[in-house]
Amino acid sequence: MRLTHTVLTLLSLSLTLACTSPRPSTNWVVDGHNDLPWALRSKNVKLEDIDLRETQKDFHTDLKRLKDGNVGLQLWSAYVPASTAEKKTALNTTLEQIDLIHRMVEHYPESLAMVGTSQEAEQAIAEGKIASMIGVEGGYSIEGSLAHLRTLYRLGVRYMTLTHSKTIFWADSATDVAQHHGLTDFGKSVIEEMNRLGMLVDISHVSVATMKDALAVTKAPVIASHSSAYALAEHPRNIPDDVLKQIASNRGIVMINFFSGYIVPEAAAVLRKYEVERFKLRMKHQDDKAYQAAIKQFFKENPMKPGTVKDVADHVDHIVKIAGVEYVGLGSDFDGVGTLPKDLDDVSKFPNLDKELERRGYSREDREKIFHSNFLRVLREAEQVASQMKVESTKPQVAANPS
Repeated sequence: MRLTHTVLTLLSLSLTLACTSPRPSTNWVVDGHNDLPWALRSKNVKLEDIDLRETQKDFHTDLKRLKDGNVGLQLWSAYVPASTAEKKTALNTTLEQIDLIHRMVEHYPESLAMVGTSQEAEQAIAEGKIASMIGVEGGYSIEGSLAHLRTLYRLGVRYMTLTHSKTIFWADSATDVAQHHGLTDFGKSVIEEMNRLGMLVDISHVSVATMKDALAVTKAPVIASHSSAYALAEHPRNIPDDVLKQIASNRGIVMINFFSGYIVPEAAAVLRKYEVERFKLRMKHQDDKAYQAAIKQFFKENPMKPGTVKDVADHVDHIVKIAGVEYVGLGSDFDGVGTLPKDLDDVSKFPNLDKELERRGYSREDREKIFHSNFLRVLREAEQVASQMKVESTKPQVAANPS
């Protein structure tokens, strides 16, 4: 029987879609935080000297394992250390990291696609590519300038973590001495400008007071791009239950970090000890190499229990119980941490968590929410808030009646 031109066209289209959609239609992953760009820089590895299409034993991440892990949207961290703020090189170094991420995506156009909106992300995923967005980790990267914040947005940055390990002049960190009891007035203006731009406000790394101030100011849902539940692993980087409830009211999302120190109670205890000791070590060792060697020795003497996928699933359970299944996501911190659960130790292992959650009775629909749709909903709502704020800012102001 002779096929009509229309049938042939439809057959060709279906074959094309099959070839460009290698991942399953459900439970593909949005990963809120991956530090490969800084891992490459810190090990002095240039893009030209590495083939990310092949398995990279020195890193948690490569393109093959991203596909095996069913990652559909990766938020790449343009992380720079807090020390760059002290050296007044934070913005310049951040720009270099953003440039690295763009070049990485351009280097592998068959696998990666830079996207700036939820719609662009969904289109790239439909084409079988890993949608790529940029997050800046640490508000010191804008060097106190809203103009710099706007520039970063134009360069593709779609979230900013308000602090990293150190308190900055407008926001308190979770792992440093509090100076402001949350956000300063300038810090609040940063939140407002991020809302207007459509840049997600990231409350990982910040103090509880800063979390609460950000939630009070923001008009858009927030994210914690790589944090876990404080009730299970008592580290100040994690989110306490009262804030989890506020995040639910805000319609935000906590993207669970896989680092053992934020997941496993015994490992969190070691990390709390380290937070105290690192200040002493810095005072004792002014030379960076000596300081890093001392840190390495500390963890050799105080090893962290790695845990398993069940520990990560426990954090999912807890946040679902306190906040709801609509407010949980995943933010691995791959290539930014040293100790990971044995069965969640690189980007190919996300399916292990999917299987564990299924074993615990999570429905297919709820697992889809956790793995990707919750984040896409937050991103869409932030985009809607930005659109509305821009409309309101252009409305003509009605003069008050002088009578």
